[in-house]
Amino acid sequence: MAVSCLLVWTLLATSSLASLPDLGYPGWQCDASLYQKSQKVPTSAHSVRFPDIKIIAALGDSLTAANGAGAPKGDPLAVILQFRGLAFQCGGDSSLDEHVTVANVMKKFSPNIMGYSTGIGSANVWEVSKLNQAVPGAQAADIITQARALVQIMQSHKDIDIKNDWKLINVFIGANDMCRYCEEKENGVHSKANWKQSVITAIQILKDNLPRSIVSMTGMFDMRMLRQIDHDKYFCDGLHVFECPCEKKSSFTNDDVSQACHLYMDAQQEIQDSGMFDTTDDFTFVLQPFFNGITIPPLKPDGEVNLDWFAPDCFHFSKLGHANVAKHLWNNIVQPVGSKNTVVNLSDPTIPLNCPDTSCPFIRTTKNSADCSKYMTK
Repeated sequence: MAVSCLLVWTLLATSSLASLPDLGYPGWQCDASLYQKSQKVPTSAHSVRFPDIKIIAALGDSLTAANGAGAPKGDPLAVILQFRGLAFQCGGDSSLDEHVTVANVMKKFSPNIMGYSTGIGSANVWEVSKLNQAVPGAQAADIITQARALVQIMQSHKDIDIKNDWKLINVFIGANDMCRYCEEKENGVHSKANWKQSVITAIQILKDNLPRSIVSMTGMFDMRMLRQIDHDKYFCDGLHVFECPCEKKSSFTNDDVSQACHLYMDAQQEIQDSGMFDTTDDFTFVLQPFFNGITIPPLKPDGEVNLDWFAPDCFHFSKLGHANVAKHLWNNIVQPVGSKNTVVNLSDPTIPLNCPDTSCPFIRTTKNSADCSKYMTK
């Protein structure tokens, strides 16, 4: 019975996908030089051009699994479905003309890139998930298991050359940790120190086993926004009691939520600033912090929250939400470290999808952001 219900939901959701709002960039083009691979396969993570990337992957929770992204409006039960093909980091349904994801932008530079997800399904269904190993409900400690799974899949796949293929691995985690943070705060399993160590452990697994990898970590967001999104929306408000208990705990104030989220943001920054993942030339870690300073959800011109951005549970991103988040994430990726946006206006639909810088045509890292000339071909 449960299987048949899930099948019905999947069929209904698939049939309604085309009617949902979306964001694409038909005919998007950059300078012709940016589509050229390096003359030789680069040996340094700091001189990797976008066309040099052969593999794309992702770790995370239900936001990266794209739960509910294609759910019909008014059908919160369909949030159980994982629309991985729409996921902002690693979804590969359609093309950039119709839907923005980091993977769809990467297809413009590296048409044969592999690893992106398509369709609807869970992490253990290869035909759907490919290298998107995100699992709904995951907390930071769980991406350690995801990292091991990703390594195993890559090592066993006949079309992946572990030693020579350059990989872009996207990571986004923290929402589920924050939904439990209020229980024990800094004295519990979701403390900043524990969260940070889990992230470090997961990335170290990648570093130890996946040479020629660039880990791009999406910055934590300020979850006080959730309280604005579900304000006076009684169904969503009630649903969030189960989805995110700390968001509904009145004694955990807006300032408390924000301060706790910023502890995780600080942890991410500390990981990057430590240089612990820049000790070899074939691996690096880059933080994409565009979410950090956002405290206002996307709004309509009349000031109401734009629920087109969200799945029917008012928590997960919709198809349109994933596309917009992907745009801002991509724009962060092409910005140099130290000059990346740490806040963006989610309500402004006119913000463009930016091209890489022709004067430094690499995936931006801490080292090539400090001095790109060192990595340019002589």
